Amino acid sequence: MAFDLVDLQLFVQVVDSGSITEGARRCHLSLPSASARVRLMERELGTSLLQRHRRGVHPSAAGQQLLGHARTVIGQLARMRGDLAAFADGMHADVTLLANTAAASTFLPDALIRFLAEHPDTDVALEERSSQQIVGAIAEGRAELGVVADTVELGLLHTLPLRPDPVVAVTTPVHPLTTLHRVAFAECLTFPFVGLVDGNPFQEHLGGRAQPLGLRPRYRARLSDPDAICRAVAAGIGVAVLPAAVVSRSRRELAITTIPLTDSWADRRLLLCTTDPGRLSSPARALATHLTHELRDVP
Repeated sequence: MAFDLVDLQLFVQVVDSGSITEGARRCHLSLPSASARVRLMERELGTSLLQRHRRGVHPSAAGQQLLGHARTVIGQLARMRGDLAAFADGMHADVTLLANTAAASTFLPDALIRFLAEHPDTDVALEERSSQQIVGAIAEGRAELGVVADTVELGLLHTLPLRPDPVVAVTTPVHPLTTLHRVAFAECLTFPFVGLVDGNPFQEHLGGRAQPLGLRPRYRARLSDPDAICRAVAAGIGVAVLPAAVVSRSRRELAITTIPLTDSWADRRLLLCTTDPGRLSSPARALATHLTHELRDVP
């Protein structure tokens, strides 16, 4: 089997995103090149690795086997880079921090700026992922630290609490939903909706919550950032469902109202997770200490 590292990274990204197009984008490949690599992998193995469906692709039985091995190889390489990073550029060190949408777009950038100012010999790569994807990446050693919502299945990962992260409905002050003290997610879906673009981790999370309800939001707009969504809500275009922390800044500037959701999954907290705190690299341990001391239970 003549698979190279790019093949394995591409296959993992295609499966994680459920799309060859998105997998190609994440690996900085053209779609024709990515498709050709997948076809060559399947030809080399003599079996299909992906099952094509209307809504994307899923790994076949052989693909599931390859996925496990690919994650192991990539994880081992990531650990090797981490172990050797201290010897490059005069003991310079890198830390990859994975975070869900709420954390990556609100408090984490400022917290990281303060950390970097105090640690000039450390670089931090902040990458936005869904909580489920983060748990998989941390468990497989592709990153040392992740910030996730406590509603995800965490397996054997070690966690430390950071702060509350409730999900709320966002409406205009005169919307019919504002007569309620709390509202169910299903009821929000009966109104015109404003959401994030396809591929956004939080948007994928909401799609997963809507599917068991047998409801599909009627989107009037799909926008790239939460501030734009809040402006659309203020203009009366539709309702939205977002993490409360993401909405807090817009609430001070726009005529919008937030309503707590009754759904149990919406009452969530953010956690810092890792496989084993005792085996963290020194830079990752310093970052974990900084985040837990600075952010724990900040409203």
